[in-house]
Amino acid sequence: MDWQWVWWFSGAIVLGIVEMFTLDFLFLMLAGGAIAGGAAALMGAPWWLSLTVAAIASLVLLLALRPFLLRTFNLRKAGGATNVDALAGREARTIDEVTETSGRVKLNGEVWSARTRDDAPPIPEGAEVVVVEIKGATAIVAPEEEGK
Repeated sequence: MDWQWVWWFSGAIVLGIVEMFTLDFLFLMLAGGAIAGGAAALMGAPWWLSLTVAAIASLVLLLALRPFLLRTFNLRKAGGATNVDALAGREARTIDEVTETSGRVKLNGEVWSARTRDDAPPIPEGAEVVVVEIKGATAIVAPEEEGK
């Protein structure tokens, strides 16, 4: 009995482990090709046919399945913002007067230090504002009608 299938499945396991560290779906697709090559070898295919099956399966997985997986699981490439990046465009309410150098706002249920853009007029306490961007731990805000 030919034992080449053991090498194919061992290679698939190694590629799967590498995928756990890269999380790019590239090595997972190659592991899928190795499994297909191992399956061909298990059915008695010669080494060159197993290699061809593995190459074709890997190519099909790379071209058909990987782009779908990247779009589905990679939010940044899909356009979804997370964490601090998701706060830009949100509405907030000023707790203190907000100037170019100081101020505080209530944003997303939390109190943030805030300031206006350079050369912008101060925003009074209790005003509705829109977060333009986050710099460090400071929200850059603009009056609601200006921010929209």
